[in-house]
Amino acid sequence: MAIFYSFFKTLIGKEIVVELKNDLQLQGTLHSVDQYLNIKLTNVRVVHRERYPHMNSVRNCFVRGSVVRYVQLPAADVDVDVLHDATRVEARALKAAAAAGTLAVRVRWR
Repeated sequence: MAIFYSFFKTLIGKEIVVELKNDLQLQGTLHSVDQYLNIKLTNVRVVHRERYPHMNSVRNCFVRGSVVRYVQLPAADVDVDVLHDATRVEARALKAAAAAGTLAVRVRWR
């Protein structure tokens, strides 16, 4: 999870599209993100305005991380090599913790 938090922090100020679990898609500027991947957007625009007319007046919003289905990012701002390296480092740390017997696994059912 720390990988995604760190990665999203690098995208602050960029345009993103957040798709929620209720199919609502919000396009806006990423203003902030926290460790729970809660997202604050500014300059918000609803992607399908005709389906969600009650959302047309929303300009800024806070999105709880648990209701996010997808986040669409600008391709130019995604450095795949950095993400690959970060996941390898985290995988090694998890493997070492498991070998040492200090790994606590948390399972979340949906």
